[in-house]
Amino acid sequence: MNLQTRARSILDSEVVWDAHSGFMPDPAADLNNLRIWRDAGVDYLSIDVGFDLLPWEMTVTNLSCFRHWILARPADYVLVSSADEILAAKAQGKLAVTFDIEGMNALDGRIEMVEFYHGLGVRQMLFAYNRNNLAGGGCHDEDPGLTAFGRQVIDEMNRLGMFVDVSHTGYRTTMDVMEYTDRPVIFSHSNPKALCAHGRNITDEQIKACARTGGIVGVVGLSRFLGEARTDSERLADHVEYLIDLAGPRHVGIGLDHAFPVEIEGIDDIIASNPHFWPKREYAGETTYSAPAQMKELTEILLRRGQPEGAVRDVIGGNFMRLAREIWK
Repeated sequence: MNLQTRARSILDSEVVWDAHSGFMPDPAADLNNLRIWRDAGVDYLSIDVGFDLLPWEMTVTNLSCFRHWILARPADYVLVSSADEILAAKAQGKLAVTFDIEGMNALDGRIEMVEFYHGLGVRQMLFAYNRNNLAGGGCHDEDPGLTAFGRQVIDEMNRLGMFVDVSHTGYRTTMDVMEYTDRPVIFSHSNPKALCAHGRNITDEQIKACARTGGIVGVVGLSRFLGEARTDSERLADHVEYLIDLAGPRHVGIGLDHAFPVEIEGIDDIIASNPHFWPKREYAGETTYSAPAQMKELTEILLRRGQPEGAVRDVIGGNFMRLAREIWK
């Protein structure tokens, strides 16, 4: 069986999972662009509805607008709450979605908001988006570590069944979170610093600590974090294989952070206008993006490089599916 046939077999039978979208969470976002993922054969996408730069009310508005749009198109999209519902959506040729929130400012300092968001389809929340908040520290800030409020948030997320996510989060806080929780922790979209020394990427120590919780690191497809100004599938595979070698194949996934093409220029403008969140020394120049359509080529490359079929299945979606079965409620 040739590489293309083997890759096609994996993609047809495995849930292809993208752990994070990168388009601007805004009611004006043209969600017709979700066809980018559908046309690429992606089966599940976590859609970002807010991050710490935005007021919490905006996150609620985005969530209501995105939910309304998706629920009005049941022929193509399904808002899911379980791994079984993802499998059913794949069987019907539909894109399964849940939502994520980047940072705890969306809680407005109230622990009750975690359950509110869970009830509306949020299945992962990360602790801080680059800067500190009430729960913990960001990766571009003086990181104070996990706070008492942050520990309450973890307890509530574990009770409800949500992915505890520490991408964009400061080193000390990520290590505190992984020590405190009794459930697997994810980096939904983070790359190893050993291959690209960006302040948003993560150390070997963080990667190994994540694996010890039973968690997953999702490789992100932005040139800033992949390094060498590259977004090609070979470079994605470099990061995947580094993580496999360090943490094992059961702790690696994909979180591309892909933005809609028409919004890429706008996102760079937002970054340039907010150096407090995106330090200019780290975010100079243009960002380019790996595309969801590269999942097929990535699968072929990993097989060609000698990765076992089981490991490739894990990376493409099997690991996140396993964790969804374990954690989501």
